[in-house]
Amino acid sequence: MANILLKQTRGMLLTFLLVGCAVGPDFTAPPAPDGAGYTPGKLAGQTTSAPGPFGEAQRFVETMDIPGQWWTLFQSRPLNALIERAIKENPTITAAQASLRVAQENVLAQQGAFFPSVSLGLSDSRNLTPTRALSPVAASGSPYYSLATGQLSVSYTPDVFGLNQRTVESLGGQADGQRFQLEATYLTLTSNVVAAAVQEAALRGMIAAQQETIQADTEIRDIIRRQFALGEVAQADLLAQEAVLAQAQQLLPPLQGQLAQQANLLVALAGGFPNKPLADQFDLASLQLPLDLPVSISSRLVEQRPDVRAAAAAMHAASAQIGVAIANRLPQITLTASLGTSPNDLANAFTPYNQFFNLAGGLVQPLFDGGTLRHRQRAAEATFEMTSAQYRTTLITAFQNVADVLVALQSDAETLKAAAASEQAAARSLEIARGELRLGSMSYLSVLNAEQTHQITRLALIQAQVRRLSDTAALFQALGGGWWNRHDVVATNAEQQ
Repeated sequence: MANILLKQTRGMLLTFLLVGCAVGPDFTAPPAPDGAGYTPGKLAGQTTSAPGPFGEAQRFVETMDIPGQWWTLFQSRPLNALIERAIKENPTITAAQASLRVAQENVLAQQGAFFPSVSLGLSDSRNLTPTRALSPVAASGSPYYSLATGQLSVSYTPDVFGLNQRTVESLGGQADGQRFQLEATYLTLTSNVVAAAVQEAALRGMIAAQQETIQADTEIRDIIRRQFALGEVAQADLLAQEAVLAQAQQLLPPLQGQLAQQANLLVALAGGFPNKPLADQFDLASLQLPLDLPVSISSRLVEQRPDVRAAAAAMHAASAQIGVAIANRLPQITLTASLGTSPNDLANAFTPYNQFFNLAGGLVQPLFDGGTLRHRQRAAEATFEMTSAQYRTTLITAFQNVADVLVALQSDAETLKAAAASEQAAARSLEIARGELRLGSMSYLSVLNAEQTHQITRLALIQAQVRRLSDTAALFQALGGGWWNRHDVVATNAEQQ
């Protein structure tokens, strides 16, 4: 009976040594926050509509999923082609992919510590015995002898308290964080390309409006010049209109300069250089306003936002580091074995008297280290507390981003409606004023005021249209960009293993 108990005890001890347990906390992903939302009251089902381009009402759909290539909803082939090129050639994507591979390979490298380490050593030497002090080693009596040694060594560190398991877990958390950093890089790049394309289209619209203003100012100047030649107006009126024309012409070069800089930005986002401009150009007429907009519920937002997922992964890595710190304070067990032969010639390599082996086991328990290991554990616990707070900050910011964009979209629709009405009224007023000026029944100052009012309302209308497009893209970005539906990313080697 005692022998049976002894065998069972030995078996349990062996199982404990080989399998062990993982000390430290077991990480659980934080749940979605209770009661979190985007608006104090119920979100309106749709925005206000307005006449003219980009004035359609946009509908908010809670059940709508986000497509992986959400930018295609703007229905612009040049935009689709540019983003496809940017994903392939922008170096930030390449760097993020490489960072992910580094993290994944580090996980695989650390997993190797679960297995024994086996090494083979070979050595050969030619030796001389000091015959004044020693007898010859060789049986022949010759002071010269050869020695060849071959040795197979095996070492193994049982993961008794889960030191390696927690280390692998921490590295896995870091790899997950890098994965979502890659997704965030994709999302940021595609959003920046859309925003830059919309801004280029806006600048082209503003330049076109300014050129029309210059043309109108030139026509009015010519009318006033003829009236001045006939003595119908004073020279001061002619000089005032020439000043207005010069001012309008002065505003054009800065807009053209901004357009050139915007073109350079698009080239850079696509991974190119400024001396090789893009073949396609963007204007407002080439873009369509998406009418159905997704509004993910709060629990989905936690899963969709790459920055939130990356923050959760950082928490996981920090949690595992607590286990690493605790395990480092517990006994460390090592097992080693070696088997070899050391003959004076190859013919005797496998004779019993030339063979050797050794088996060894070791246990090290830290007793005093000046508090180093204790404080490292406390530092790991404080790091987890820090990452938990950072996760909550990221989560709050994510909800704020969505809420801000939803407010902006509703405000944009109202602004566009007012801007369209104002521009239409100003255009009609200017048309009447110009007609009466030609007939000589209206003063020059009245026409000038009507013209300036129309110019202001025209630019305001373009800006209102651009904000609707930009904030629509911002909503897709704030909701995570649909990376979970994207199929354009090739899995890395580490992911395939």
